[in-house]
Amino acid sequence: MPDLTEEEYDALDEYYTKNPPEVSGDGKSGFFMQHKGNIIIVSDITATYLRVKAESVHKTPSEIVDELVRERIAAG
Repeated sequence: MPDLTEEEYDALDEYYTKNPPEVSGDGKSGFFMQHKGNIIIVSDITATYLRVKAESVHKTPSEIVDELVRERIAAG
């Protein structure tokens, strides 16, 4: 993406200030849609696995984690 001039930055800022993007409201899109203060930090390999797995099965990373946890609970 090419660098923007100050005027272009100002124009974009003004546009998005007056026209904020709409969110889907599906409770799944975006980090803050269901954020309840439960943040965990994972390693790069874990984050990559979750992202790739989620994309391959058309789910969110949270859904993948939920499934893994439920499997461990059921097995334990």
